[in-house]
Amino acid sequence: MEYTATFVPTRAEGLARLTAFVPHAAADYTRLRDLDLAGHPHVSALSPYIRHRLITEAEVIAAVTAAHGPDLADKFLSEVQWRAYWKGWMQMRPVIWRDHQHGVRAGLNRLATEADLSRTWEAACLGATGIDAFDHWATELVKTGYLHNHARMWFASIWIFTLRLPWELGADFFLRHLLDGDPASNTLSWRWVAGLHTPGKTYLATADNIARSTNGRFAPKGLATTIHPIKGSKNPDPGPCPQGGTWDRSLPTALLLHEDDLSPDWLLDAGLIPVSTALALAPEGRTPLTPAPTIGAFIMGAMADCIARLGPALSAAHSPVQGADAVDALVAWAHQAEAAQIVTPFAPTGPISDLLDALDMRLAAENIRLVRAMRGYDARLWPHATHGFFRFREATL
Repeated sequence: MEYTATFVPTRAEGLARLTAFVPHAAADYTRLRDLDLAGHPHVSALSPYIRHRLITEAEVIAAVTAAHGPDLADKFLSEVQWRAYWKGWMQMRPVIWRDHQHGVRAGLNRLATEADLSRTWEAACLGATGIDAFDHWATELVKTGYLHNHARMWFASIWIFTLRLPWELGADFFLRHLLDGDPASNTLSWRWVAGLHTPGKTYLATADNIARSTNGRFAPKGLATTIHPIKGSKNPDPGPCPQGGTWDRSLPTALLLHEDDLSPDWLLDAGLIPVSTALALAPEGRTPLTPAPTIGAFIMGAMADCIARLGPALSAAHSPVQGADAVDALVAWAHQAEAAQIVTPFAPTGPISDLLDALDMRLAAENIRLVRAMRGYDARLWPHATHGFFRFREATL
């Protein structure tokens, strides 16, 4: 079976995809968005570009709203805003990310001692379960780094309720391969399917729904017809939503870019003139296993595109850093640049945020400020993610 998804990691490609999709973002999307067909003709496939902010949510919302208005395009605009909701929700409950990481490690430990579980997990990851739709999606994900949103829900449901595998290992499988793998959206979506995010609500994949929504491409056999309770941490009460910092314009300032935000034009437009620029990525922070090489390749390509677009304004951008010595390398860079402060786009809860936390501690000991500047879009939306999505949407319209 052919898999055709190819994602060129440039802003120009993201904008071209947006332009091509905008005419279809209203009635067509509302009517056809749940169909998982070859080539994914009825969805935008913009998520890898939005995930790394080669294009931004605000740009996408503005383009679609200008073409159709907020009412006709409500379904698509809602899907875009889910990303902000998930990020804001977990930003106020970062323990969920830590619990997920612990759950992945616990699941991997079980694989080492439970032979049947290990065989099922390996078959699921290889697309060799004998469930036709599931095996197709596993193979498609590994090959292309992408899955249709509806397929992600079916896949997660089959993983949890039919194959009876730990949900954390399924979320980890996605983060190891998705080009748009986002810690908040991915973790919380898996929790939702499992019935942990909204207690009492689960998602059970059915053969009829899959056959209907794939135009008969698949006829999966042996799917679970009932759910079983899933153990997991309860949702904690929300803590305060963090706010971005402001930089001192009188100090020599360096710019640190990272994989969560590769359109720093907003900082440059706000008057930031960096003495030097560094770039950081942390795909290895997504998983205790090895992330797919396509993820690192996409991020590196996106970073190269950022430098090509904004080169002179970035003041001698350095080669990207990653891995165990990333903090040491960034501290050395800050000294070399003679920077008194480093400005970086605010990173939501996840691997880059973890890296920035470690860097902040080191820089503080060196009397160098780390300023995490927050986009207005995030600052406006995230604080409203205190409860469910529909309350969030009402508060942010």
